Amino acid sequence: MTGPGLPAAVLRALPRAATEPDKPAVIGEDGTVVTYGRLADRASRLAGELRRRGLGDGDVVAVLAENLPVYLEVVWACRIAALYFVTVNRSLGTAEAAHILADSGARVLIASAAVPVHATLTAEHAPGIEHRILIGGQATGWESYADVLAAAPHFAGDTAQEGDLLQYSSGTTGRPKGIRRPLRPAPATAGDDMFTFLVGLIGVDGDSVYLCPAPLHHSAPIIWTMAVLRLGATVVLMRAFEPRAALRLIAERGVTHGQFVPTMFVRMLRLPEAERTAYDLSSLRGVVHAAAPCPVAVKHAMLAWWGPVVHEYWSSSEGAGFTFITPEEWLAHEGSVGRPLLGPLHVCDADGKELPVGEEGHIWAENVASFAYLNDPGKDAETTSPEGWRSVGDIGRLDEDGYLHLTDRASFMIISGGVNIYPQEAENVLAEHPRVLDVAVLGLPDDDLGEIAVAVVEPVDAADAGPAFAGELTAWCASRLARYKCPRRVLFTDALPRTDTGKLRKHELRASLLRGTG
Repeated sequence: MTGPGLPAAVLRALPRAATEPDKPAVIGEDGTVVTYGRLADRASRLAGELRRRGLGDGDVVAVLAENLPVYLEVVWACRIAALYFVTVNRSLGTAEAAHILADSGARVLIASAAVPVHATLTAEHAPGIEHRILIGGQATGWESYADVLAAAPHFAGDTAQEGDLLQYSSGTTGRPKGIRRPLRPAPATAGDDMFTFLVGLIGVDGDSVYLCPAPLHHSAPIIWTMAVLRLGATVVLMRAFEPRAALRLIAERGVTHGQFVPTMFVRMLRLPEAERTAYDLSSLRGVVHAAAPCPVAVKHAMLAWWGPVVHEYWSSSEGAGFTFITPEEWLAHEGSVGRPLLGPLHVCDADGKELPVGEEGHIWAENVASFAYLNDPGKDAETTSPEGWRSVGDIGRLDEDGYLHLTDRASFMIISGGVNIYPQEAENVLAEHPRVLDVAVLGLPDDDLGEIAVAVVEPVDAADAGPAFAGELTAWCASRLARYKCPRRVLFTDALPRTDTGKLRKHELRASLLRGTG
C-alpha cells in the first residue's frame, strides 16, 4: 500500500506521501533513495506491528543504529503509533546502554547489526526488553527487521495521540536522565507542529533539500530532520560528518538548508582554501548552528565564506527556553545567541532574585512546554522556580536589546564538538582506580572541538604522577565508558580545591588551569 491509499493518520504525519509519493524523502550518503511513498508505507507497517504486539499509547521503543534511512522510518512509526522513542547513542557501552533501556522502561529494542554493543544487550543485561528486532543481520534471540516488516499489518489508526522523543540527558548523579513530555494529539496539519515552525525560521519549506550531518541519536538532529520530513522536503543523510563529504553533498545535491555544530565549521574552514572554494555552495539559503559556543572568529569566517545564511539558536534537550538570531542581528550583537521566541527569559541570582540588564546569572525560562525528568522528581524540583519557570543551569546575561549572551555551561557540562559530556561519569570511574585519591574532570578550551575533557588527578602516591600513569588512567576509563566521555588529557596535582564540606570548587580549579598555574 502506497501513496493516497495509506491510513489517514499516516498521511497526516507525512502528507507528501499523499500528494507526491515518488518524491525523494531521504537520500543516503551512498545515493540510496527512499521516496515518501516508501517511507510512509514502511512506517505505517511498523506502527501497525508495534500496536499489534500490545504496545499502547506512551509505551517505549529504543532505537540503536547508525545514520541510515531506516532509522527515520522507525522513529516515524513510533510517532504514528503514539509511542515514545529513545534514541540510544551508538557509542555507549553495555552498562550505559542497559541503564537507559531499564530506566526508560523500553519494551522493544530495534538495533542495527552494525552497532556491536547490540549483541551484549541480552536478557541478562536488558531483562525488560520483550522484543529484539535486528536491522541488517541475523542473530540468535533477535527477529529480522525485514521479516517483521514483511508480515506487518498497516496502522489501524486506533489512537488520536502522537508519539514523541524520550531524550536522555544527565542527572545529578552523572548518569543519564530521561526527559519526557506528555503526549499530545497528532497535529492536523504540518503547520500545527511546533517543530515545523522552528525549521521555518531558517526558511525550510516543502521544496528544500536539507543536509543532516550529525548523529540522529542526538535530540536536535532527530527533531529537526523529522520536522523537515513533515513539511515534505528532501533530507540528505550523512552516515558521519566529514568536511569534504559535506561540501561535496551540498554541491552535488543542491542542498538549501542544514544544521551544524561549530566544530564542523572549524573542520571545513581548515581545509586548504583552494579545496574549499572549489565547491559550488550557491544553493545554500539558510543553515543553523547550536549545541556549543561558536567562536566569534569562526562565525565571521563562515559568514564571509557562505554569506548571510548562518543562523544560530540556543535551547536544550528539555526545551527550557529558546532563542534565535539571524546573521544580520548577530553582526550587530556579536557573540549573542539571540532573543527569546517561545517565552520570556529571566536572569536571576542564586537566591532567585531577578538581576538588572547586563548582569550575569542563572537563566530561567517562562512558558516552557511541560516536561519531567523520568524517575527523578528531585531534579524536577531543583530546576523549577516558585513562579513555575524552568532552568537547565545555564548562566548568561541579557543585553539592553534583549539579546542573550551565554557565559558558562550548565552544571559544568562539557560540550566537545557539539556532543554533551557529563564530567561526573568519568570522575566516578576514575575515582574507582585504587591509586587515585581524588579526581575532577572539567572542560578546557580547544581550537578544534571547542572544549575537551581534562582530568585533574591527585594520586595516592605522588611518585605515580607522570605519563605512564596518565596512560593507565586513560585506558581504565576507556574500558568502562564510551571513549567520547573519557578525558583527552590527564593532569596531576598535589590537592584539589575543596570546601570544608568537601564540595569541589571547580570554577577555581578551571581558572587556575587557564592561568597555567594548575
